[in-house]
Amino acid sequence: MGKQAEVTGLFIGKALDEGRGYVSALDKAPIGAEVWLGPLGLEGDEQGDSRHHGGPERAVHLYPSEHYQLWRQQYPQREWARPAFGENLSSRGLVESQVCLGDIFRWGDALLQVSQPRSPCYRLAERWELPGLAQEMQNNGLCGWFFRVLRPGWVSSELPLELVQRSHPGLSVAQAIRSYFQFPLERGGLQQLLACEALSERWRHSVARRLASGLLEDWRNRLEGPARPVLSA
Repeated sequence: MGKQAEVTGLFIGKALDEGRGYVSALDKAPIGAEVWLGPLGLEGDEQGDSRHHGGPERAVHLYPSEHYQLWRQQYPQREWARPAFGENLSSRGLVESQVCLGDIFRWGDALLQVSQPRSPCYRLAERWELPGLAQEMQNNGLCGWFFRVLRPGWVSSELPLELVQRSHPGLSVAQAIRSYFQFPLERGGLQQLLACEALSERWRHSVARRLASGLLEDWRNRLEGPARPVLSA
């Protein structure tokens, strides 16, 4: 179909205790060789919290390398280098406004489908010691997105992502971010999301609850982290 992205980095990480009271796999390392991509993601890649990360509908996280320029301008005191956001894939050539929910990409022997935008969480803010970073990502929409794996196969950073099918041309990842995060109770946007069968079950569930109740779920734990007891001196 003509659209493709250059893969500029491929990364996997181990779940480690970083001394913050939880296990994280945000600190990922580059892989130069071919690697097997299965239904749950890249071989050797782990998640620190399987309840909120990973799984078949969030098997691979892509973050466009184009976004790094903004973060370097915004926070020049930090060393922003891939994979600063814990991404599995860094790419050049496609951003959220150019990719749609349900898009199917060929990558090496594998087929991947865009399943949802990323939901930024407090662990990024803690990693970079930038309070409010997760909220800022959510507000500016530079979230990247997740893939589910439709066909496992061998992949590598030498091979591009090639768009082979687009079923929802009116629902870009950028539009999904606007409807879900920035105008979270606007019914037209929520109905468009709910009608998209390619959207992850978790997001569709949340959208259906909002439509039924007219209420927004509490994002504080995700964006700010769970409340922790204050230790007295």
